[in-house]
Amino acid sequence: MKAFTLSSLALAILLGGCQPAPLNPDSSSAQQPAAATLPQSAAQPAAAWWDSAIFYQIWPRSFYDTDGDGHGDFNGMTAKLPYLQELGVNALWLTPMFEAPSYHGYDFTEFYQVESDYGSMAEFEAFIQAAEARGMKVILDLVINHISSEHEWFVRSAAGEAPYKDYFIWRDDMPGAGSGWGHAWSDNDKPEAVWHWNETRQQYYYAAFGASQPDVNLRHPDVVAEMEKMAKFWLDKGVDGFRLDAVRFAMEGGPNAQADTAETIAYWQSFNQFVKSVNPNAYLVGEAWVDIPVAARYYGNGKGLDQGFDFEVGYKILGLLQQGSAGEAQFGTMQSNQQQIADATVLRQNVQQRLDSVAPLNFFAPFLTNHDQERVAYQLQQHDNKARLAAAMLFSSPGTPYIYYGEEIGLTQDRSGHDVFKRAPMLWDNTKQAGFTDSDRSWVEQLTLFGDGFPNWWPGFLAEQLAIADRSVAAQQAQPDSVWQLYKFLIAQKKQRPELGVAGSYQVSQLDNGVVQISRELDGSKSVFVLNLTDSIQDISQINRNGLHASWAFDLDGTSLGSYGLLVLQSAE
Repeated sequence: MKAFTLSSLALAILLGGCQPAPLNPDSSSAQQPAAATLPQSAAQPAAAWWDSAIFYQIWPRSFYDTDGDGHGDFNGMTAKLPYLQELGVNALWLTPMFEAPSYHGYDFTEFYQVESDYGSMAEFEAFIQAAEARGMKVILDLVINHISSEHEWFVRSAAGEAPYKDYFIWRDDMPGAGSGWGHAWSDNDKPEAVWHWNETRQQYYYAAFGASQPDVNLRHPDVVAEMEKMAKFWLDKGVDGFRLDAVRFAMEGGPNAQADTAETIAYWQSFNQFVKSVNPNAYLVGEAWVDIPVAARYYGNGKGLDQGFDFEVGYKILGLLQQGSAGEAQFGTMQSNQQQIADATVLRQNVQQRLDSVAPLNFFAPFLTNHDQERVAYQLQQHDNKARLAAAMLFSSPGTPYIYYGEEIGLTQDRSGHDVFKRAPMLWDNTKQAGFTDSDRSWVEQLTLFGDGFPNWWPGFLAEQLAIADRSVAAQQAQPDSVWQLYKFLIAQKKQRPELGVAGSYQVSQLDNGVVQISRELDGSKSVFVLNLTDSIQDISQINRNGLHASWAFDLDGTSLGSYGLLVLQSAE
């Protein structure tokens, strides 16, 4: 097998394609699959703290409530830091926590105030300090593309006041059909989806995410300066960086040029330069919900974002576990999510695409799902064995992994539809309200947040989940082979085993019986993940275990691996 230099270390991808071969080279019938030829990757930058981070995404409103109002809060996150430390994560991403009129906060009205539902600025600062004391980094969700239509800026711009008059993008007429205007992440012809009438100003304004979230004009120097001032304010509070929302849509170039423009990428390069001038160790990760070749452009030749999310890997992993499905891309422009998943070739293809891109391998942050996507457990119909395999594929993939809160316990959702179903309260134990709040009503039951006629779905869903003995954190912590225990194990291995970093080799092979082997190796340290992707018991006697011991096994009986079973083999440390 040919080796390809990656920071002077080899990363090669081995795959048994349509005719998988046995894996034991000592077997007389063994045949080694051909090696996939990969180009040399771009040189890796010097290691930064985020290269060894394990991120945990928190939806603050749903994490833990300490004051009994049914809303999660800063004190709740502080109270649960010991839990997060026990799980093993060392970095936290908070979805928006600035003052906003909506429950989700992506339409904030204040740049310098925390969401009052979550507590005070002093309580936020105490949380940051407590996290730092436990060795955890904290990044905030920062929305620069748009703000609330209730923000003072927009109100004054609509009134034509200087200097706010041009802080947004205005025009006199609605573009006609066929003009090329439409959803920025789609090729539809719907100018009314992004151009909205304002009665006060008697003009239309541009808002890619709906009338309540007008896009700011990032060509205006005052707007650019204020966004930088806002970033500095929060960095000075002690946060370690930002997850940048909707990075693809910062600078529109006209119809048919609403996303991924050269001007947009240049803006983020400039923003990163400013952030690094405030704190050279501050981290920027971008939400570019698009296929890898385009997402990689936000690396900006090393001057752009530090990392970007790999949206493709989650689609491919979950596609392997639910054949025939196609993942949603609510605010994304994806082709890969529509591809039919035939076999584990897709895992090789994913890493190869990263290597083939204009960004280095450690630019990409893999994850399964986030707050805009159907939960893993919901997609897998609460099949815990499949959830274990999804986690193993995620943590065996190179890059900085992100976990969406509740993923570690197989938290599901009541139904598809409204995004609130994906963002419901954490299930801590089997007491009333699952230990999330002492209130009789959690925030998801405060129906005025969601509009007239919204159903109160939470009591029935909660009762159903609590009736299942092992759905809560407390229950899973008490079980030696639960989904939670596996996440804890995988997180520890990702932090401890050098081969699981971006420098380790990455090999994938698949047997005729549907068993997949993922191997990572570096300087003699080796981890092998053996996954049964079928619904029947499979023989794994062909797996070469020489010099390896079983560090995790689920549904293993000698050389037989049960339906959707998992075995992790490792060399001695």
